Amino acid sequence: MKSRARSMLDKSIAAMLSAIEIYNKPDFNYREETFSVLCVNAWELLFKAKVLQLARNQVTNLYVWEHRQLKSGRKSKKKYIRNNRAGNPMSVSLFEAHRIIIEDYGVKVNKAVKTNITALAEIRDNSIHFINDDLSLAIKVQEIGTASLQNYLHLVQEWFGPVLDKYNFYLMPMAFFRGFDSVNGETLNASEKNLLQYINGIEKEYDNDAPSDYNLSLRIDVNFKKVKSGSGIPIQLTNDVKAPVVRLAEEEIMDKYPWDYDVLTTRLQKRYSDFKANGRYHSIRKSLEDNEKYCRRRLYNPSNPKSGSKVFFNSNILKEFDEQYTKNS
Repeated sequence: MKSRARSMLDKSIAAMLSAIEIYNKPDFNYREETFSVLCVNAWELLFKAKVLQLARNQVTNLYVWEHRQLKSGRKSKKKYIRNNRAGNPMSVSLFEAHRIIIEDYGVKVNKAVKTNITALAEIRDNSIHFINDDLSLAIKVQEIGTASLQNYLHLVQEWFGPVLDKYNFYLMPMAFFRGFDSVNGETLNASEKNLLQYINGIEKEYDNDAPSDYNLSLRIDVNFKKVKSGSGIPIQLTNDVKAPVVRLAEEEIMDKYPWDYDVLTTRLQKRYSDFKANGRYHSIRKSLEDNEKYCRRRLYNPSNPKSGSKVFFNSNILKEFDEQYTKNS
């Protein structure tokens, strides 16, 4: 049975695949707008899947909690779940889920990831003002969208293992859709000008950054060249039932042991009043690393047993630390 985190991840992947499929259609007049809506939705679901993974699949961690207004006019001390108009629990926003991951669990996420998603959200929010035949706006959407796909691939791999190996994640270059020399650009309205100025402004912040796995935007240059028929990338397929299966084991490891050192340390700092990341803490942690109930080493390259490894923890390890430190009241 799939965990809640994995079910949410599957929804996220489905949303991103839909965004790519719509964008790559040869004739679709609402291409950039629909892509931005689905891409942002995929990111929100990915962040929520990560929250669930970190929070032992407790869905209440995705709910909005608030202090209720009492008859006396004061706010209640106890927090209650906020419901939407349909009476269902209201879930946290995309950026609140991002904050929970970083601040409440100490997961490190490259700054360019949030900046990229913010730009996509602006494109989504302004989509009603788009003029599809304007080349400058369409190119900017593709540059930001391409970087967003790259960022998404790297984070899914890092957080959940090789679950995307069977998919092709790319946006068809615009040269396949239309000729750049023959596009009839239209005059941008005030909203579109403001949007492009905003995007160009945040891009300047990353102009001097070194090449990275995570980016705000990526520019694609397309060149057509004749090649020999045998010059493609060689691949080999197998239906050998005895071939080692790695993907399932990796997914299980990431689902059962979602915390790395930074997350564990952050959770302990928030949980105990007398906790310090000192020699005592390191000694307790290392004494538990050989216990598979709490800890597991994951290879950077699962297909190579000699590759480096990283230690991941199951949240049940908190029970051991509860005996050593004082919990916050």
